[in-house]
Amino acid sequence: MSLDNALWLFGVVTEVAVVGLLVYRRVWRTLPIFFAYCAWELFGAAVAYPIIRFFPHIYFAVYLAQIVVESALELGILVELTWSVLRPFRASLPRPALVVISGLVLALGAAVWPFATIPGFGNYPPQWHLLMRLGQTTSILRVLLFLVLAGCSQLLSIGWRDRELQIASGLGFYSLVGLVVAMLRTHLTTQPQYALLDQVEVAGYLASLLYWVYSFSHAEAKRREFSPQMQGFLLALAGSARTTRIALTDSSIAKRDDRNQP
Repeated sequence: MSLDNALWLFGVVTEVAVVGLLVYRRVWRTLPIFFAYCAWELFGAAVAYPIIRFFPHIYFAVYLAQIVVESALELGILVELTWSVLRPFRASLPRPALVVISGLVLALGAAVWPFATIPGFGNYPPQWHLLMRLGQTTSILRVLLFLVLAGCSQLLSIGWRDRELQIASGLGFYSLVGLVVAMLRTHLTTQPQYALLDQVEVAGYLASLLYWVYSFSHAEAKRREFSPQMQGFLLALAGSARTTRIALTDSSIAKRDDRNQP
């Protein structure tokens, strides 16, 4: 068995273990988008080899669809993890908070998009160029989320036993490996070098899967309350949002009354 086939087989087995643990720990109930992402990755890995072997002419179309769905799920995970981190304080947040968080993630993605390129991208066909930029954008966002959660862990009262930080750590690690591999590819000229980097990227993903297997095999830590500083910040933010919403509502009512007056 070649190294590529061994990595593929080990990846499928590890992804089965991750999905199984997510079901066993009922993570799919609290983080359904992450569960859907893992299930989608398992499906994609399971069908990739047969398609390459028996239907190579449709591989690009299947790969394109897989990447588009994968990127959409990854953006959803960013929103889901942010919302999950705020779980102890959700009751105090305004109702549109989830919509605002989703908008902020999309806006951040749009801001990152122009910079999500590496020298040499222009040498690829337009379809591959689009796929690479999409992948780089979501990778950068995943790394940023990990840095924010890890850097603000004390304020957010989360640690390495909390699911949010465990998931963000795995996503951030293999995303960082992918970004480094993408930059190194621009300096290589031979096929064996490209193949070696592909194996390094797969190994980074497998390392994240093994970390998730270890993490999800243990019970999640009980969530703590936010630090007083974070509570004060969120209360001020919620109060400001309510004040703005009330002001906009009053303004709308006043304009409507003015129009109804003779």
